[in-house]
Amino acid sequence: MAQANIQLIEALRETAARLRNGAAYAWGNHGACNCGNLTQVVTKLSKEEILAFAHTGIGEWTELAEDYCGVTDAPAGLLITKLQEIGLTPSDIHNLEYLEDKAVLQRLPGGFRWLKRNVREDVIVYFETYADLLEEHLANNLSISFDELFQVKQPDLVS
Repeated sequence: MAQANIQLIEALRETAARLRNGAAYAWGNHGACNCGNLTQVVTKLSKEEILAFAHTGIGEWTELAEDYCGVTDAPAGLLITKLQEIGLTPSDIHNLEYLEDKAVLQRLPGGFRWLKRNVREDVIVYFETYADLLEEHLANNLSISFDELFQVKQPDLVS
């Protein structure tokens, strides 16, 4: 499971909202597929720019993520780096592209079901559910208590 953080949660929600509002979607296009739409949000690149960068590598998002080498400056690697910087691993990237993370699928409204990777509505519900799940993980892992957050340090009266 991805590293739960505000940036990733917000990127997933924004991607879902953009798709809901009619953003270009084509599963077979690196710039407009599941990861392509998320990468647009994360990098502020257009689908055409992402497509051009992705074509410097070989394969789909899954292969690009698996073949990524953090030492090279290949443009396709730059896209993967941006997704990793917000907390995604190569497995997470694969699961986003194919809508396969079972933890997310189990949390879907209405219960577990398999989704289709090339159906806009399925992508939207997957991204929203994933954001909800990550937000829950983040909230559960906060270690600052309410009292600690608002505790005022008392001055030391002993001289």
